[in-house]
Amino acid sequence: MELTPSQVSSILSLFFPKRVGILSIPYALSQGGWLSVLMFTTIAVICFYTGILLQRCIDSSSLVKTYPDIGELAFGRKGRIIVAIFMYLELYLVAIDFMILEGDNLEKLFPSVDFHVAGVKIGGKQGFVLIFSLLVLPTTWFRSLSALAYVSVGGIVASVVLIAAVIWVGAFDGVGFHERGVLVHWAGIPTAMSLYSFCFSGHAVFPMIYTGMSNRKMFPTVLLLCFIICTLSYGLMGVVGYLMYGESLKSQVTLNLPSRNLSSSIAIYTTLINPFTKFALLVTPIAEAIEDTLHVGKNKAVSVSIRTSLVVSTTIVALVVPYFAYAVALTGSFLSGTATMLLPCACYLKIRSRTCRKVGFEQVVCVGIIVVGVGLVVVGTSSSLKQIIQSL
Repeated sequence: MELTPSQVSSILSLFFPKRVGILSIPYALSQGGWLSVLMFTTIAVICFYTGILLQRCIDSSSLVKTYPDIGELAFGRKGRIIVAIFMYLELYLVAIDFMILEGDNLEKLFPSVDFHVAGVKIGGKQGFVLIFSLLVLPTTWFRSLSALAYVSVGGIVASVVLIAAVIWVGAFDGVGFHERGVLVHWAGIPTAMSLYSFCFSGHAVFPMIYTGMSNRKMFPTVLLLCFIICTLSYGLMGVVGYLMYGESLKSQVTLNLPSRNLSSSIAIYTTLINPFTKFALLVTPIAEAIEDTLHVGKNKAVSVSIRTSLVVSTTIVALVVPYFAYAVALTGSFLSGTATMLLPCACYLKIRSRTCRKVGFEQVVCVGIIVVGVGLVVVGTSSSLKQIIQSL
């Protein structure tokens, strides 16, 4: 395969589509119970299958290169707009998730820190969110992100280190794996389902990766390998974390780890690296879409203003909605559920109906996935919004 730096970053990111998700998998398992592992596996299989559906949509026309292109091929201009909106909203919410993650984990490392600005006292977590936003702001101003794309590849190694550090805490730092958990917790199923969906939502980059491959026949194999590794790594983290802390799990497993412990510090510092290398990669596609719509061209001042406004707005939302699991669950249910289940199936059925009117097994499967996706979006989104409102 011959890929650009950003494509290299994207295809490696498939192994850990959103590494922040790996932190919340133990919490998701504690919310749903052991039986929710079946749901986790089912969602992984569905997301793999819908990834293959996107490939078939691309193969139906030489003009299709991106996910919005697929939407336009299926439903015209409105389809492109709908797909683009969900893509960019998902990136926007993940950027917010990154900010909340940074605030939570920095507060874990420095629990007694407060900030005083112009006589106003700012809590530790809020202060760290503001500091993070100031640090990443300059990285969003650059139009070429090749260096960050290469650096972000290190996130794969960081994920392995994170899992190893958490296992080390359980095995050698006195925590152990003694919690039994519960078989099923029905009230927590919507949250668990939403968090699981978040972990497998790499579909926005699938078309770019597929069209960038010199040997496209290898895509299903590569995709399958990525999903197997994702499922095993996320599953391992979920089971280990649940056995370590059971029902007392917090929204991020790193927040449960013992304080002032070397392995815990390694896990937390490793967690903190990813947002610094990935934040600009999330914000830039949104900024470029806005710039294209406004015909900004090479006007640097307007470009910087747009990107700065995006960082400011994500910071404000991160300060208002501070609970990580609820924000991730909302992203997973409303946006990831739509982008990974509803849109691929709907686009594929529409495109295929032009050449084949016969209703077969595959069409039935797609309709079934749409039904599951609608359930996820409706139940998961309402549950997440309710939890967010109650936490304010």
